[in-house]
Amino acid sequence: MTGDINYLQRRVHELEEKVEQLRLSRRVLMNLVEKLEREKSGSVTRLEKENRKLQLSNYRYAKFLLKKNRQIMDLRVRLEEFVSGNMDFK
Repeated sequence: MTGDINYLQRRVHELEEKVEQLRLSRRVLMNLVEKLEREKSGSVTRLEKENRKLQLSNYRYAKFLLKKNRQIMDLRVRLEEFVSGNMDFK
């Protein structure tokens, strides 16, 4: 009977220690999860800012290309007019 009580007391003590270890592990894991969430949030914010910057840069580049295409088209028209004008004199 005394052996059973001692065994049960030891077992209760072991289980209490395991519960305390689990509580500690849970706190550590929750801290890690919170840290990862903060890092993720910071990364998302940084990437969104970079995305906006790249979109603006792409917009400006596309605008530049359209302007250059218009210039090329204007020069082609002028060249064709020049060539056809010179053909009339031959």
